[in-house]
Amino acid sequence: MMRTTKAVVFDLDGVLTDTAKYHYLAWKNMASQIGIEIDEEFNEQLKGVSRIDSLIRILEHGNKLGAYSSDEINRLANEKNEEYKVLIEDITSADLLPGIEAFLEELKEAGIQLAIGSASKNAPVILEKLGIRDYFAYIVDVNHIVNGKPAPDIFLDAIQGLGVPALEAIGVEDAEAGIEALEKAGIRSIGIGVTGDVTLASTAELRISLLP
Repeated sequence: MMRTTKAVVFDLDGVLTDTAKYHYLAWKNMASQIGIEIDEEFNEQLKGVSRIDSLIRILEHGNKLGAYSSDEINRLANEKNEEYKVLIEDITSADLLPGIEAFLEELKEAGIQLAIGSASKNAPVILEKLGIRDYFAYIVDVNHIVNGKPAPDIFLDAIQGLGVPALEAIGVEDAEAGIEALEKAGIRSIGIGVTGDVTLASTAELRISLLP
């Protein structure tokens, strides 16, 4: 049977590697400095969300949104990112999630194009550290994306970058915001620990046979 999937778009955090713990530590430290306490449960709602939108949610959580100008919000977000970049310096291919390298190789051998549709501005650096940069033909530059997930913009940019229509693409996500973004983009989804068109418990279950 002819496979209809011509492209797969991957989220990064929680799909290719688990950087969520580093994001959490950096956000927790930054929030604590301005008198806001967050826990891991609250951090779940930041998954798949852009840096500025994550900070806005934290400020809303602490009833401090009106206390900071847009310049101060950008400064706080950048400070968080600088700490995050220090925390991820030692990431290597050993930090790939289970089954990812084998799945990427399967897709490459089948001639399926791959893209990264992540809200992370650090995606290129992280992919290099993981040793998988060369698998991806296109990485969305979120500096040029107006609306983050759950808006569809990131995924629409990804398939446009690959030159593949939505009906011939599928996305791999671990966050509800990402699944919603894929749905709005008209792209089928594989959810890792979250409900998608295909739902898996972990990345170890990823197989090319799951693709239509």
